[in-house]
Amino acid sequence: MTNIPLNDLKRTFDKHGMALQAAVGRVMASGWWLLGPATRDFCAAFASYVGGGECVGVGNGTDALEIALRALTPDDRHGAGAGDDLPEVVMAANAGGYSSFACHLARLKPVYADVEADTLLLSIDAAVAATSADTIAVVATHLYGGLLDVSALRRALDAAGRQRVAILEDCAQAHGLRGCGGMAGGLGDIAAFSFYPTKNLGALGDGGAILSRDEALIARVRALHQYGWSRKYMVDTPMGRNSRLDEMQAAILHVLLPHLDDANAARVAIQSAYAAALPASVTPVRSPLGSVAHLALVRTADREALKAHLAARGVASDVHYPILDCDQPGFAALPSRVAGTLERSRSAVAEILTLPCFPTMTDAEIAQVCDALGTYAG
Repeated sequence: MTNIPLNDLKRTFDKHGMALQAAVGRVMASGWWLLGPATRDFCAAFASYVGGGECVGVGNGTDALEIALRALTPDDRHGAGAGDDLPEVVMAANAGGYSSFACHLARLKPVYADVEADTLLLSIDAAVAATSADTIAVVATHLYGGLLDVSALRRALDAAGRQRVAILEDCAQAHGLRGCGGMAGGLGDIAAFSFYPTKNLGALGDGGAILSRDEALIARVRALHQYGWSRKYMVDTPMGRNSRLDEMQAAILHVLLPHLDDANAARVAIQSAYAAALPASVTPVRSPLGSVAHLALVRTADREALKAHLAARGVASDVHYPILDCDQPGFAALPSRVAGTLERSRSAVAEILTLPCFPTMTDAEIAQVCDALGTYAG
């Protein structure tokens, strides 16, 4: 029996190692390790891949969310007020805390709305109901690699008189996700990506990006990600910081980008194989609008029993994510608002389990997981 890990990044290097080493060697030999041609070339290629607009590379995905939110915040509201007076950002509470971190760092108030029971994606109705006159944005997280209908969210916000509320797509788990007439990252006003190594498009370290077709927004992002400079040493934009994608990671990502669609197809095939093998007591979590299977998630009433059953058969598992943002003790003293009871979010957080799903899994490993799932009698 093989022990199957949740992920195995070394296999990515085994598959693409020669090209990756050559790209890194070129960057090292160039002597240009920040803000150089590798970053410009990758950002242009990634923007083209997503479907247009401009891409700015930043240090990581959380920085991307924070800087995007700062770009969306009117200048007269940056850092304004405290507690109930802060600008608000509506989001789901079940997505690992990253949007909450970004809000608190940007002096904004997270507002938590419920999710849909089948997909665990933000409920459009709940999100719109959670908005107020203080809302500047809704974070549309394509959680687990499942597509949220951003166009429907836009229509619902507009119908509710919230035309000025922006949509920030959190695409950290959605590289290459297509559906609803476009690709994740090109459906809202602005988008944030993470290139953490386990992502569908992952670097060999930290990295992130912000994409937008809005020239004014992207100009603010370019200033904010480097101190608020309009030119070197001239700070014109408040609340700037230092967050840059380095040349090494950009070069690595550029090597892996042409392989993203094939890798996503492999992930989706694994997700589909698991769904076909599941017993009646276990249900898959998947968006019917599209998926790139960043994570293969299931729900079951007795998670610990399923986890133990899988472990006994050599299959690793984990929980993404075990604590809702609104229940995190470190956020307790910080401004936030919970819209409603979050009944569906609270129910799911006790039942979800993540299965191994990465594009370099072997057929034998996939079959072993399917067998383990199929023999579960819980």
